[in-house]
Amino acid sequence: MNIIEKAASKLDKISSKNRADGDIIEKAIRTIENKEETAAVRGKIAPVDKSAKTLVPESTTPKLKPKRLALNFDKLRHYGIITPEDQKTAITEQFRVIKRPLLMNSFNKEVKNGNLIMVSSSLAGEGKSFCAVNLAMSIAMEMDHTVLLVDADVTRPMIPKILGLGTDKGLLDVLLDDKLDMTEVLIKTNIEKLSVLTAGRPQPNANELLASQSMGLLLKEFVQRYEDRIIIFDSPPLLQTSEARVLANQMGQIVLVVEAEKTTQQTVREALRQIETCEIVTLIYNKAKSFVNQDLYVAYKHD
Repeated sequence: MNIIEKAASKLDKISSKNRADGDIIEKAIRTIENKEETAAVRGKIAPVDKSAKTLVPESTTPKLKPKRLALNFDKLRHYGIITPEDQKTAITEQFRVIKRPLLMNSFNKEVKNGNLIMVSSSLAGEGKSFCAVNLAMSIAMEMDHTVLLVDADVTRPMIPKILGLGTDKGLLDVLLDDKLDMTEVLIKTNIEKLSVLTAGRPQPNANELLASQSMGLLLKEFVQRYEDRIIIFDSPPLLQTSEARVLANQMGQIVLVVEAEKTTQQTVREALRQIETCEIVTLIYNKAKSFVNQDLYVAYKHD
């Protein structure tokens, strides 16, 4: 039985066990995403951008101060997002369980780009943005780790809505402007170890930029410049844009969010096929009425 079959079998076994009341995750994600429309399917992978910028060594980069944002903890709590004040809630404990294997792999020398973690789903509305933000918040509360949260769902960005951010310059602007330094668009928060890079201003070719040479070079810059930092990407859904698959090929770890009682096994199998090149994939069974350890499992794929 291969890894895709094992994952589907696991989903089948747990799909009927989680029907009790009181689901924090489902309530929160519906509050945020229930009116959002599914993103359009993209049919082609973007061509290589030959005009992409070259990397500038950090030593020659101007020292710029990032923007600062004070997160509203009361608002975050309303959406079901972890805050530093909520150390004993059920959702805080859930993400403690989720992050442990990810942290172990992040700086494992045998895992290439282990600190680059992509959070995705098969389809829109399964809760990936909610999980990406909570994962980033949970890791940022660790004593030994700093986190950069990147909104890479460039046509349907949810992180600004969740965190209360504006639509200023961000990822897309860096990809388009080779004179724009990343430090100019990074946002520092009142959580000391958490920074955010938003999707940026809307662009007509937003998804194609994710598959461009500029994006590949930017990821290399992430690895070189922030080698001691965990970088979490909230990506587009895997089955709704081919660019998400291109982004996945450059990640060290992938978290696939699966909506309980809704996402079919066939859909999950197809999403897993899109990320076969990544050796470490974690599946989160989301919006379940009861969340226990059996609802979370980690799949390791070996060539």
